[in-house]
Amino acid sequence: MKFKTLLSGAALTLTVMAIPTAQADITLRHALTGEVLDLSFAKKGGHTDKFKQFMQTGKNPYNSDGEAIKKGESLYMTGCSGCHGHEAEGKLGPGLADDYWTYPRNSTDQGLFELLFGGANGMMGPQYVNFSTDDMLHIMAFIRHIYKGDPKKADWLK
Repeated sequence: MKFKTLLSGAALTLTVMAIPTAQADITLRHALTGEVLDLSFAKKGGHTDKFKQFMQTGKNPYNSDGEAIKKGESLYMTGCSGCHGHEAEGKLGPGLADDYWTYPRNSTDQGLFELLFGGANGMMGPQYVNFSTDDMLHIMAFIRHIYKGDPKKADWLK
């Protein structure tokens, strides 16, 4: 009887160990206040598989995807270039293609997403009113693609 109990316990332990543990989503915070961002305000249609992947890792899965970069460029040109320049060189808003970040967390994909979604100082309001979360990842992929700074400072490449 003890052997059966021991065997059953071992089988149960192996079964539980075989169940994959779900990785918790990253916590997105406002770039200025540090408050947790409320993604329920996001424009509809952005909760894609790629966005879910981003929420697990904090890394943009579109960064090396040519089609995504092309879409990101189009979105950037219509929604961001007026302030940041057509080549992200900076105009009213700061340049985005070099290695100087007004907000140092922008050197990570998670930090850049937090700033896009929640906004920052000055004229940079929250972009969840203009773009879906998936659109923001596309824009980020374009910005990363045109980066001209020191690769050692590009935390998203690590």
